[in-house]
Order: sequence, then structure tokens, then C-alpha cells
Amino acid sequence: MTELPHLEPDMALFLDFDGTLVELAPRPQDVHVDPALSDVLLDLQGLLDGAVAVVTGRPIVQVDSFLQPVRLPAAGLHGLEQRDAPGGEIVSSPPDNQITRLAHHIAGSGLLERGVSLEDKGPALALHYRSVPDLEGDVIDFLTRTLSLLPDLHMVHGKMVAEAKPKGRDKGTALRDFMEEPPFAGRRPVFIGDDVTDEDGLSAAIAAGGFGIKVGEGPTCAGFRLANVTAVLEWLQAGRDAMMDERQPQET
Repeated sequence: MTELPHLEPDMALFLDFDGTLVELAPRPQDVHVDPALSDVLLDLQGLLDGAVAVVTGRPIVQVDSFLQPVRLPAAGLHGLEQRDAPGGEIVSSPPDNQITRLAHHIAGSGLLERGVSLEDKGPALALHYRSVPDLEGDVIDFLTRTLSLLPDLHMVHGKMVAEAKPKGRDKGTALRDFMEEPPFAGRRPVFIGDDVTDEDGLSAAIAAGGFGIKVGEGPTCAGFRLANVTAVLEWLQAGRDAMMDERQPQET
């Protein structure tokens, strides 16, 4: 891969959350946010004229609680939720009754009794098996068989989690929606993510004339790579500092 560019004032920044801004944790509620992250996100929000968004598999309200006092435009649940402005309304896709049917199947599957945890995201359901990684095959087999009976849903397979959600929305569609409206329209999109679920966002950024950054190892369509969450924070800080230095002579 070629050398990673610096952030530039004409870019729009799209950030995954888990595995990109915070390290993965055994339980979603146990992640730790570096205190320096809030400062750099607030600074970048100003330097990029508001064109900074979080694009995550979590509900938006969860990300808000971790990043407070920062409030950013956001897409949650892999694009099933979207908030176009920091103080705006969260717009959600309507619930699908097949999610309710899937919940009944999960309750009777025996997986929860064996240590798999269920995260109810409203319009989506996630099965986490980080504490019982040997059950990955059982979880995937169960969802594959069950979703064959529920054609409106599909599986999103991430790191130690398998999620079922309605078809038609993903991180790529979320990025494209953002890019149609201010303050993102007309900018070069940069998407940063660590998981297979981020590949839609990475490819959408590339297709729109920007670039993608893969965090960690694994195959990717991205042209650039950062080693880990710490490296992401350092790259964001370096971009912030460079843009501040460029502005300084103009403001004195």
C-alpha cells in the first residue's frame, strides 16, 4: 500500500466506532474511550466545517453516550438509523415483523443458554459470541438456516458477532446519503473501518472520489491501512494539527 495521505480541509470524514475509535471489548457496553478522542473530534468538526460522521453498527444513542459531549452526524445499525445534523432527529427504518419472528427462533435455539448473548437493537438483532468463540459455527449455521425462512432479512458477519437486519441498507448507502447533502456534498470522502461490515463504506468512499482506510489486518478494498485504534487516533491528531498550523497565519 502507498503512503497514507494527511487529512485535508476539503475532505469529509466517516468513522466506524468499534475497532476503529475504540478497542473491541468482551461486551459492547465495556468499551473504553480515550479522553483525547473527544478533543480531536470536536476540533475536526470545526476544521472540516461539520463534515465528520460516525457510521456504526450500534444504535446512534449508544455512540452519543460514549462520545459525549461530542455530538456528530451519524448512521447507526449499519444504515438503518441516520441523523444528518448533530442536534437533529434520528430517523429510523420501520421495524420488520420478521425481526420479531427471528427473536422467537433465537429464544428457542439454546444458544443463549450456552453463553451466546443477544443484543436487541430494535430493527436488528445481534448474536455476540466473543466469550464463547467455539460456538461461532453454531451461530452462523443457526442464522443461515433461520434466515432462509425470513427472506426480508440478511446476515452481517462481524468480529465475534453475527447480526440479522433488513435488506437494503448498509454503511455504503449511509455514506452516499450523507454525500448528497451539506456539509458533506462536494467533498472527498474518507471512510475508516476495521471490519468486513465496513467494506461497503470503504468501497463507497472510493467510488465517490475519496479513499478508504482499513484498520488492522485482513483483506480489504481500501488503498490504505492503519495498524490499530491507537494509530487511528494519532492519524486524526496529526491531521488536526496540520490543518490548524495551515490556518494559523491566516488568523493572525
